This record gives sequence, structure tokens and C-alpha cells, in this order.
Amino acid sequence: MKLVISSSELLKGTLAVSKAIPAKSSNPILENFLFVLADGKLEITASDTELTLKTTIDVENSASEGRIAVPAKHLIELLKELPDQPLTINTVSDSSFECIWASGQSTLPYFPAEDYPDITGTDETAVSVQFPAAALVEGISSTIYATADDEIRPTMNGIFFDIDTESTTLVASDAHKLICYTTKDVKSEQKASFILHKKTAAILRAIIGKDVEEVTVAFDAKNASFSFDNTLVICRQIVGRYPKYRDVIPQNNANTLKIDRALFLNTVRRIAVCSNKASNQIKFDLRENSLEISAQDLGFSIAAYEKVACQYDGEELTIGFKSTFLAEILSNMSCNEIVMKFADSKRAALIVPAEDEAESEKLCGIIMPIMFS
Repeated sequence: MKLVISSSELLKGTLAVSKAIPAKSSNPILENFLFVLADGKLEITASDTELTLKTTIDVENSASEGRIAVPAKHLIELLKELPDQPLTINTVSDSSFECIWASGQSTLPYFPAEDYPDITGTDETAVSVQFPAAALVEGISSTIYATADDEIRPTMNGIFFDIDTESTTLVASDAHKLICYTTKDVKSEQKASFILHKKTAAILRAIIGKDVEEVTVAFDAKNASFSFDNTLVICRQIVGRYPKYRDVIPQNNANTLKIDRALFLNTVRRIAVCSNKASNQIKFDLRENSLEISAQDLGFSIAAYEKVACQYDGEELTIGFKSTFLAEILSNMSCNEIVMKFADSKRAALIVPAEDEAESEKLCGIIMPIMFS
């Protein structure tokens, strides 16, 4: 193999796929990038067998094609120290290759490409949809924080993609809170769904650039793939049945609180300083156009309360929440005002943006109350 490539483009490509390199692996070959040079393009692959990232870079010149596995850590460290310039990569023996730049060179080992595991993508049964990149990133960002770390129920450790004929909804829940993000820009001829692990979701959010317009999402019974520009992400799905999330979304919560989101969030954070550190419990006392938020920790003899300007229409109500969960939901919404709807002190509260009806349909959060001790 021999090629000439921009050092900055090679660094950009290797950094993008390096997120799939495992920190520790029983298979040492996975600590390497797979380089495949063909037809004037260099394909770079990294994988931990559960997650695979591929990207393709145009080369400036190629004298001979080939496939080799190169050490990821050493190559990235070298590229980070090089200014942007043409870089020649040339295999010089059966086990080493040279990186030659304007004023010097380095010799690194490589390994047979045949030792690299085969990467299996989606099969002919796969369902494929086009996802606007901005909507995919926004959907992941709006839901990923609500995923769980649950060994008993692994389906809760990912984002559920519920694809319908009229819209697509991304859902995440840890049983204490549930977040739904809906976009009408993604539809399918038939109803379909899959669960994306939150690790892959976080990587997708990080590598989809602002210049990407559309992502092709394909999935079968086992795997899902995301392709955009010159990048391909292949991952194993979380296998299992996701809970019927629509059954827990409140429909008739008649008590309605409308409040400035930033003011609400900052007040919750202030009062939570004096809450019990084990429960993080804060209390809402709701009256007509009045909200008082309070917390106390009897063990340390500390307490706090604050009255907040708001619009409240409904019955007088006292209800408790875990402050960390509520702050998470509020901080991950970008609207100016939110509407919080209550049924009573024992049932889930619904949180939606107050800006307009379209935004309210796009994003909603559900939080379970906690009982007072």
C-alpha cells in the first residue's frame, strides 16, 4: 500500500471513527484502525464488534492499493503533532509502514487485515428512512439524559425509535421520568421501531456535523445503521420489547401551571440546596396564580422556600418531586416558558413547552411525584 493524503484530513477521519475503539479488549486487533485503499479512496474502520464506525477520505495520490490494520493510538498521537501537509503512507515490509512528511518520517507497525473481524451490517429485510440531521441530533439531545442504567431491564438503557406512517417519536425513560420527542419530518410506509443504545446515540450526536443535511437510517431485527456524507455507523440494537410509553402519558391533567422556564429552573436549584441529600425532595404548594417551592433537611436543621411568579389555574395542590429529575428536564428544554399539568399529588405530571401548539406536540416530559416522608 502506498498513498499520499492530507495529514489534517487523515486526522479528522481517524478522530471521527476512533470513538469506536474499545478502551480494553480481549482481542488486540480491535485497538487498530482498518485501512482499505481502493479506487483513490481510503476507507477507515474502527470497531468494538458492537459498534462500528467507517469513514472514507479522498487521497491525493495512490500508487498501490491494499488493506492493513494500523495502531490507532500511535497514529493519532503522531497526526496531532503534524501541521497540515501532504503525508505519504507506504508499507515497507510485511509488518511495518512509514509515514513520511516534508521534514521527517516515522515507522510504525501494522497487522494483517485478515485478522480484523468481519463487520455485518443490515440485511435485505431492513427498513430504511431518511432523517433530517438536525432533527436526529435534537431528538437525541432531548431524550438521552432520561435513559436508564438498568441491568435487569436493558431496553431502558437506550432511545426507542417509534416510526409511524405520520411521524416518528424518540422516547427515553428511567421509570422516574419519561421524555418524548416527535418529528413529522420522518415517516414510514409501515409502522416500525428499534432501540438504540445510549452510547451509540451519544457518539452519533457528536459526529454529525452542522453541515450534514440528512441521515439515512436502516435497521433490521438485530442491527441499525446510520449513513451520512462519507460516514457509516453500524451498531447492535438493544433487543427486547419497549414499554407501552403512550399509556403513561397523562391526557386529562386539569391543573395547569404556566411559568418562565429559566426562572423555574433557577428556583428549583436554589431551594434544592436545602433538600435532603438522599431524597432531593422539594415541595410545591400551588394556589391560584401562586407557587411556593420549599425544601428541608431535618438532620442538618436547614430549610428554604421561595415564592415564584406564575400563572396557575386549578385546585389547590401540594405535591413533591425529586429536584434532580425536574432540573434535568427543565435544563434540557430550550423554550422560554413551560406548561406543567397536574392531576393530583400522586399521579405523574406532564411538562411541555408553552410557546405554541406545534412545539408542545414536539416535546413532552413526564415526571413522577414522590411522597412526603
